[in-house]
Amino acid sequence: MLTTICILVLSAIFFINGKLRSDIVALCALVALLIFHILTPEEALSGFSSSVVIMMIGLFVVGGAIFQTGLAKMISARILKLAGKSELRLFLLVMIVTAAIGAFVSNTGTVALMLPIVVSLAANTNMSASRLLMPLAFASSMGGMMTLIGTPPNLVIQDTLTGAGYPALSFFSFLPVGLICIAVGIVVLLPLSKLFLSKKKKTSDGTGHAGKSLKELVKEYGLSDNLFRLKVPAHSPLKGKTIIELDIRHKYGVNVLEVRRGDASQHRFLKTITQKLAEPDTVLQAEDILYVKGEIEHIDTLAKECGLVLVDGHTTEEASHAGQSLDFYDIGIAEIVLMPSSRLINRTIKEAGFRDKYNVNILGIRRKTAYLLQQLGDTRIQSGDVLLVQGTWNDIARLSSEDEEWVVLGQPLDEAAKVTLDYKAPLAAVIMLLMVVMMVFDFIPVDPVTAVMIAGLLMVLTGCFRNVEAAYKTINWESIVLIAAMLPMSLALEKTGTSAFISDRLVSGLGAYGPIALMAGIYFTTSLMTMFISNTATAVLLAPIALQSAQQLGVSPVPFLFAVTVAASMCFASPFSTPPNALVMPAGQYTFMDYVKVGLPLQIIMGIVMVFTLPLLFPF
Repeated sequence: MLTTICILVLSAIFFINGKLRSDIVALCALVALLIFHILTPEEALSGFSSSVVIMMIGLFVVGGAIFQTGLAKMISARILKLAGKSELRLFLLVMIVTAAIGAFVSNTGTVALMLPIVVSLAANTNMSASRLLMPLAFASSMGGMMTLIGTPPNLVIQDTLTGAGYPALSFFSFLPVGLICIAVGIVVLLPLSKLFLSKKKKTSDGTGHAGKSLKELVKEYGLSDNLFRLKVPAHSPLKGKTIIELDIRHKYGVNVLEVRRGDASQHRFLKTITQKLAEPDTVLQAEDILYVKGEIEHIDTLAKECGLVLVDGHTTEEASHAGQSLDFYDIGIAEIVLMPSSRLINRTIKEAGFRDKYNVNILGIRRKTAYLLQQLGDTRIQSGDVLLVQGTWNDIARLSSEDEEWVVLGQPLDEAAKVTLDYKAPLAAVIMLLMVVMMVFDFIPVDPVTAVMIAGLLMVLTGCFRNVEAAYKTINWESIVLIAAMLPMSLALEKTGTSAFISDRLVSGLGAYGPIALMAGIYFTTSLMTMFISNTATAVLLAPIALQSAQQLGVSPVPFLFAVTVAASMCFASPFSTPPNALVMPAGQYTFMDYVKVGLPLQIIMGIVMVFTLPLLFPF
């Protein structure tokens, strides 16, 4: 018992100190429990197979897909409209929306769904994401107190009550408690988050990133004005012909850069888009969108003579409304600057053979302060020229590794990772909705962890990620290892009798002072233990003790059991007491002390309010 307590105390000290990464501290504690034979290897590694950990991994993938498809930006735009420019209104909306979702979906799932949305919101308002992410995690736990299924400790006390022969709690028995928790949370977090969490936002334009964003390049080179889209209707004579047969460049002075083809699916949310560079043997099909470059007069002539439809240059294939910029999915753009010693100096663009050798197009040349955009084939390359290239992201990335005659500005693959596959957003929304439905309704025979795994797999299989590697990159392994390594700690405390010893001594000492004092003791004991072990494990350990204590005093056990579930769920002073706290830690760049500064006062105030409120809601 003493060894277990020492390991727990040392872990807490290192967590607070913050010099060692939290996942390394958790693994050291786990190894110590093994070395001293407190846990068997099977028990120590049980956390890595826990459904909570597997669910967290799946939810990272689902959350990543919501961000990658641009769904997060779409939802955040709606919330942003309601919030306007008011930080207060935005804070309240994030808290209320998160709590409402958390009432019906697990708090871990709620945070995973809302986290990319809130990060997007913060970016759009130029507000520090750290100001919103910790309140987001806390709000999900508060919302979980409003319904029976909102958080696992609620189910634990329900099972304890019914097992002892008491009437079962209804689905909304928890609602008054949850509403009070949310009200207290908002009042306390408003000043605390502004005081301790308003860190300076890190900008993405710091040193080490010489490249420009896609939007900046489009604006700088005037691509929206110099690139046009032509649609191939069903009756066009171009249908079924190859690009080399049509000889569009020589006949009309127009370059066909790219062919974009939509899937023929009847369902909007299943639509996909195929992007390919215009190869000589590319066969045109009905409904293809040709991205062409040339003078507007030549474009008009081509459209009239070949029966093509000129598409407004500011709309995408998937959107009919104006005001949307050119989309980049599989194909992108980047700048390359020529070295003074390059053999391409004084050669024409046509002679340089970028298209044949590297499968990229040259869209423009920046020469000092001038931009050359027309008739580039015969333009001679000069020293110091910056070329704007277009091609697949992999081909652009290959330019930087296969030739020493130029330097690619920026990191093409990093830029590709920032591109949202917004035509997949409706599909991601449907998968997310299906996951929520499977988790909420009991008549669907699917466990929550299974629902999350299904959703994560569907996000990958349906192309909501650029590739499988992109899905793996969304998983924050530090949080996963932290939770998995700390879960067996509760088993160690139970095996050694540590938790039972602490709880029994505290409860027996307070019983003589009446039910409110005893309930306060149970509440703060639960609250203290949840700072070091999972809230579910704490509820399992203390619910029977709370029940027995109430029976010994001859009072109703309901307020005592509610004290257990509220204290277990309302633990904010530690990043590893609940999965939501751990989930937002890396994204918000929080330290252990951030949780102490903001979470500990909230946890204490919440406890004082609940000690006096619970007997009013559920009389002894």
